[in-house]
Amino acid sequence: MPRRRPLIIGHRGAPGYRPEHSRSSYELALAMGVDAVEPDVVATKDGVLVLRHENEISGTTDVADHPEFAGRRTTKRIDGVSLTGWFTEDFTWAELSTLRTRERLPKIRRSSATFDDGQPILRLPDLLDLVRAGSEEHGREIGIVLEIKHATYFDSIGLDLAPLIERDLRAGGWADGDLPLIVESFESTILHRLQKTGIAASFIYLIESTGRPFDLVSSQGRNAPDYASAVTPAGLDELAGTVDGISVSKKMLLTPENTIVADAHARGLRVFTWTCRPENTFLDPRFRAQGGKAAFGDYEAEWREIADTGVDGVFVDHPDLGVAFFAESAVSS
Repeated sequence: MPRRRPLIIGHRGAPGYRPEHSRSSYELALAMGVDAVEPDVVATKDGVLVLRHENEISGTTDVADHPEFAGRRTTKRIDGVSLTGWFTEDFTWAELSTLRTRERLPKIRRSSATFDDGQPILRLPDLLDLVRAGSEEHGREIGIVLEIKHATYFDSIGLDLAPLIERDLRAGGWADGDLPLIVESFESTILHRLQKTGIAASFIYLIESTGRPFDLVSSQGRNAPDYASAVTPAGLDELAGTVDGISVSKKMLLTPENTIVADAHARGLRVFTWTCRPENTFLDPRFRAQGGKAAFGDYEAEWREIADTGVDGVFVDHPDLGVAFFAESAVSS
C-alpha cells in the first residue's frame, strides 16, 4: 500500500536558488509545487514583523554597505550567545525597507548570490498576501508554517511577539482556520500563549538535536530540561495534548534505531523534520560525494532514510527536488 507522502515545506521559500526570505524565493517555491512555505519572523523597534532567519542581519542584507547605519553595529547576547552585527530591533521598518537581501551562504550557493541586492526585505503581511495570491494562481491550497524566532529575547526588550503575530494573522485573514496555518517555535511558551488567543492553527514544537530551549533556561536555569528529553517516551507524554506535533532536526531521525516518529504518532503527535538539502556540506557523512562542500551528494539515499521513518512533513531548500523525491518515495513504498 503506498505511503502517504509528507507535507513538502519550502524552507524560507526556495533558498537553494534564491536568497532566503526574498520575494523571488517564495514565488519560486510556490511555482515548484510546495504544500507550504516557512517564514521566520523577527521584529523591528516599531513592532513590524519582518522575515529574517535571525534578528542579526549582517549576513542576509546589504546593511554593512549603508554608511548611515554604521553606528548601529553592536554586540548583543541573543539566547545566551554573543553576536556582533546589526539587529532588526534597532531599526524602524522605514529604515529596514531601504535594505536589500543577500544570499546567506554565498560560497555554497553561488548562483543564488547572483540575485544579491535586488530585492527588499518582506514583512509578514507581504507574505500572507503573496501566498494567498499564489494559491489562486497555481490552483491549489498552499499553507504557511510560521516560525517565531527569539520570543523570550524580544520580550526581554519590550517587544512581545504574541500580539504582533496575532495582529498580522487576523488582519491578513489567516487566523480563522480558512487557510492552512502552522505555527512553530523552539520555545514552547510562546506557542502556548498564542494558543490562548484563539488563532486557528496547528502548533508545532521545534526540537534541536542538542542544547536546551532558551525560554526554559531563562525561567529554570540549570534545571531546564534539554531538547533530547522531549523526544523520550516520557517527554512525548508531556507534550501530547499541549501541542499538535514536533519538528526535529534530521540528525535525530538519522540516528540508528530511533523510534521518534512511531513514538510520537502513538501519542497523536505529528512529526516534521528539517532540513533536507542536497549539498555535501549539509548531508550526513555517509552520503557525501566528491566535488567539495557545494556539490550534491547522494541526497536521495539520505532522504529515503528520512521518508522511511513515516515522517509527516519535511522542510526543503530545493523545492523541485523535494517535491519530485518525496512524491516518488510515497508511490514506490
